[in-house]
Amino acid sequence: MVKDVYIETILLVERLHRRFLDVVKTELDRLKIDDINNVQTLILYNISNEQLTVGELTNRGYYLGSNVSYNVKKLVENEYLIQEKAPHDKRSTRIRLSDKGLKLCTVIDALYQRHIDSLKTAAPGIAKLSEINETLHDLERFWTDYINQVYKLGSSL
Repeated sequence: MVKDVYIETILLVERLHRRFLDVVKTELDRLKIDDINNVQTLILYNISNEQLTVGELTNRGYYLGSNVSYNVKKLVENEYLIQEKAPHDKRSTRIRLSDKGLKLCTVIDALYQRHIDSLKTAAPGIAKLSEINETLHDLERFWTDYINQVYKLGSSL
């Protein structure tokens, strides 16, 4: 029973992420935006007004996939991102949103706001989402503690 609940939680988190990617894809399709995909759109949204290195994208959790360089390259090619040499280290490049990228972020922010407005009166509601978030943070800490413990002991548990 406990194992079933644990596995269901893991599967549900993954399924929810995929479903949200479908939501973003639906919005892109509705707006007839076809030069960017849903994952790349979320990368842009997470960058927002920051200037980052590609490594910082993954370090900050803005991108969790393995092909971040490919996605950054496509975002630069399609003029959503501007990539420039870092002024203090010519070996490093920094990325930031172009005007086109900023405009798309405004569109996605409006999507988020429509969802927030709906959640004020529809299930699951903001209060329940806050509870869910607390639980997910607890689960993240549980997994982080496990990883740290394994590394500290130098073996698996």
